[in-house]
Amino acid sequence: MAVKVKIGLIGALDMLKFKNMAKVRESVIQAAPANEITADFAINNHAKALHPDFQELIVDKIIDHGEAGAKTYLMRSVDGSPLAYFRAGQYLSLKLAIGESALTRPYSISSAPKDALKGVVSVTVKKNPGGFAAEHILDEFKEGDKVLSSGPQGNFYYESLRDPEHIVALAGGSGITPFLSMAQAIADGTEDFDLTILFGSRTKEQILFKEELEELAAKCDKIHVVHVLSDEEAEGFEHGFITADLIKKYAADDYSVFVCGPEAMYKFLDGELGKLGLPIKNVRKEMLGVTKNIAEAEGFPKEAKGKEFNITVRQGVHAYDIKASAEEPILVAVERAGITAPSRCRSGECGWCRSKVISGTFFAPAENENRRWADIHWNYIHPCSTFPTSDMVIEVPAEYIPK
Repeated sequence: MAVKVKIGLIGALDMLKFKNMAKVRESVIQAAPANEITADFAINNHAKALHPDFQELIVDKIIDHGEAGAKTYLMRSVDGSPLAYFRAGQYLSLKLAIGESALTRPYSISSAPKDALKGVVSVTVKKNPGGFAAEHILDEFKEGDKVLSSGPQGNFYYESLRDPEHIVALAGGSGITPFLSMAQAIADGTEDFDLTILFGSRTKEQILFKEELEELAAKCDKIHVVHVLSDEEAEGFEHGFITADLIKKYAADDYSVFVCGPEAMYKFLDGELGKLGLPIKNVRKEMLGVTKNIAEAEGFPKEAKGKEFNITVRQGVHAYDIKASAEEPILVAVERAGITAPSRCRSGECGWCRSKVISGTFFAPAENENRRWADIHWNYIHPCSTFPTSDMVIEVPAEYIPK
C-alpha cells in the first residue's frame, strides 16, 4: 500500500535550505579573508602548551649514578616557562645530530609531572654497549647544552577507568624510570593508586635510584619497593628472577602488571605472565624498541641475511639513494644518510614515522607489528621497525624542525 506524505510550505523550505547548505557554506568560505588567524584563542593556547611539536631544553644538571652505569639529565625550558604537562610513565623523544646522522631516541621521563610546571624535566640514560645514541649522550652531553625534545608521548601510565587500584611494576635496569616518576606522583598527590615495584638488578651496587625509592616508600604507605638480585644473595633482598610466584607473593587480589626493562626480561616474562591468568587489559608493557638479532626472528627470510639493499627515499620533490642492511631498521639507514625523518617511539607503535612503500619487499617482526589494517592493505610501513628484504622505493614524510 502506498504511503502518502504531505509536505507543507515550511517543510519544503527546510528541505530546500538543507539542499543548498553545502553551496552556502562554500560561498562563505570563499568570501573569507585568507589572512593568518592571529586571535588569542584560549583553547589553541592550551592545546599548544599540552601538545607541543617540540620543546627547547637546556641541560641544567647531570647526575652520574656510578656503578649503575647511568646518568640522569635534569633539563629546563630555555626561558624558564612551564613545560608540557605529562602523565607519569610517558617519555620524551630527543632529537640528536651525530656526525652526518640526524636521529631521535625515546627516553622515559624520570621526574615528577609537577616538575614540568616549574619548567623542569629529567631523563635517565644507561650505558648500552654498541648503542649509538646512548654512548653519544653519556660522552658528549654537558651542562648548558641545548636539546630539542618532543612533547610527552606514550600510553604507559595508570588509568583508573582501566586499572585496579593496585599496580605491580616489574622493572629491570633503567626500566625503573617510569615507575620512579609514578612513585613521585603518588607521593605528592598527583596520582592515587598503590604501587608495588619489583625491581630486578644484578647486584646491590648496581641498583639505580635506590636511595630515592627508599625515601619515597618511607614517606608514603602506597609505595612498596622489593629488590630482586640476580647475581648475589643478600638479607632483605629477593634472589633470582622476577617469576609468577614472586609476583603473586606481593600482589593484591586485584591488580595490573606494568613491565619496563631490557629485551631479555620481556622474553622471560612472556612465559611467567601467562601463568597469572590476568585479563589482557591488566598487563601493560612499555615499548621495547625494535627486536634485536632480527635474522633469528621467526619469519625472517633467511636468503636476506647478511645482504645489503638499495633504497630510494622520496621526500617531497627530493629523492635520495641510500644503502641499507637487511638486519637494520629502514629508519636507521635513513637517519645515517642524514635524511631528517619523523619518529618518536622507535618500536612500531606510535605510527609517527609512517611511510609509503612504492616498491620492494620488507619484514616486520610480530612483536613490533602495530600497523592498522588500512596501512597494511595500502602498503604503509613503520620504518623504525621494518627491515628491507629487497631493493625498495619508499615515500618518507619530512620532519618539521623549528627555526
